[in-house]
Amino acid sequence: MSKGFSFKRFSIEQQRSAMKVGTDGVLLGAWADLLPSHRRILDVGCGTGLIALMAAQRTEEWGAEIVGVEIDPESAEDARQNVARSEWSGRVEVVCSPVQEYSSEQLFDHIISNPPYFVDSLLSPDKARTNARHTTTLSFDELTRAAARLLAPDGVLSLVLPCDLVGDMTLAAVRNGLFLSRRMDVKTKASGAPIRALLEYRREPQATAHTTLTIHTPDGDFTPDYRTLTRAFYLKF
Repeated sequence: MSKGFSFKRFSIEQQRSAMKVGTDGVLLGAWADLLPSHRRILDVGCGTGLIALMAAQRTEEWGAEIVGVEIDPESAEDARQNVARSEWSGRVEVVCSPVQEYSSEQLFDHIISNPPYFVDSLLSPDKARTNARHTTTLSFDELTRAAARLLAPDGVLSLVLPCDLVGDMTLAAVRNGLFLSRRMDVKTKASGAPIRALLEYRREPQATAHTTLTIHTPDGDFTPDYRTLTRAFYLKF
């Protein structure tokens, strides 16, 4: 049984969820550019509810309404219980549904997703884990099409992916009328190649702001930039 994970202002229990708390989700939840004009936020593939709760914490000054959509019933139940234990339970809703079938009378100002991204790799015998990790139930085209359908005209889509898949995602986004506006490449150490890319898409084409974040110093400590980005959440900072 997987142990829970405690953050500064909320905790995550993840016994049922196929995908556990990881650095990707924390990075994305901290990096997504949430503004006071973002009154409605959607977390696609919310898993344990990590990013939805991070968004709730970050938007408590203006009380944004947050919806987490999750296809796996067990993960959705973990998310519901994590939300219920939090101080923002009145602002966060968890819906068990494929995002392709999800509809809302009100559009969203910001959509955030730590999506499944394995395309050709060996599938896990665990169906829930396969759904969480592989694009078998949510392709890049389906994700960006859903985002284009659910985003407000000035809305923003924020994602995290391995760097070698940024091109595929960006092509899918363009096909659905979304264009890369901001990118941060994440390195484990300064001497290494980037391992993840944090991505932001908007409806209007524009020059892409491109930066880099390094997680560890040469001696294995956390860099000041990483500490600054995640300080509001990790207990150790």
